[in-house]
Amino acid sequence: MYLLIPAFIALVLIAMAVRIAQEYQRAVVFRLGRFHKTKGPGLYFIIPFIDRQVTVDIRTNTVDLEQQETITKDSVTIKVNAVLWFKVTNPEDAIIKVASYQRAVYQFSVTALRNIIGQHHLDEVLREREAINKTLQKIVDAATENWGIKIEMVEMKDVEIPESMQRAMAREAEAIREKRARIIKAEAELEASIKLTQGAKQMEGSPIALELRRMQMLSEIGIDNNTTTIVLVPSDFTNAARSFTEMVDKQKE
Repeated sequence: MYLLIPAFIALVLIAMAVRIAQEYQRAVVFRLGRFHKTKGPGLYFIIPFIDRQVTVDIRTNTVDLEQQETITKDSVTIKVNAVLWFKVTNPEDAIIKVASYQRAVYQFSVTALRNIIGQHHLDEVLREREAINKTLQKIVDAATENWGIKIEMVEMKDVEIPESMQRAMAREAEAIREKRARIIKAEAELEASIKLTQGAKQMEGSPIALELRRMQMLSEIGIDNNTTTIVLVPSDFTNAARSFTEMVDKQKE
C-alpha cells in the first residue's frame, strides 16, 4: 500500500514531464524564469514545477488590417484596408523580445499603412498598388525582423474614395476619352487626305486610271438603287475643252 503512493506520484510526474509538439509548433522552455531551450516538434520532456513552456505556431498567419481613414499627399481623405501574411521564424525572439507579437505586428502594420498612404497622391495609390504593397512589406518586415517575425506579403484590398471625388474622376476620365477620340479622328482624316492627294496625283498622270475610277463610282451608285442620272464626260473631251479655253485666253491677250 505504501509503495503505491510513490509509484502513483512518479507516474503523475512523468505524465507532467512528457510533452508533444506538432510539426507546426515549437515550445519555448523557461527554467526557473530563464530561457532554457526551444523544443519540438515531436516528443520532449520538461521538469515539472521548474520548467514552464510557451507554445508558438510557426505556420503563416493571416491578419486583416481593418479599414483605416487616412489623407493622401494631395489632401484627399480615403479609407483603405489590407491583408498581411507573416510567420514566426525565431520562436525565442517572438516570445522574449515582444509582448503579444500578433498584436505588435498588427499595430505596426496599421501605422505603416497610414504613413505610406500619406506619402502618395491619390492617383499613385490607385495606379501603383503593387509598388506600395512591396514598400509596405519592406517597412514592416524591417521592423519585425528583430522580433523573429517574417512578413511574407502585404496586399491592399479596397480603396474607398469620397463620392464627390468619384464624380470628379469620372468627368476627368470622360474628358480624356473624348480627347483621345478627337485625336484619333483627326489622325484618320489627315491620313485619308494624304492618300486622296496621292491618288489624285496618280490619276492626273494616267487618264485610263481616271476613267476606271469614274466607272467604279457609277457602279457604286447603282448598287444603292439611286434614281439620279449621271453623265460621264470622257477625259479627252475635258482636256480638249481646257486646251480650247487656254487658246482663246491667249488670243484675247
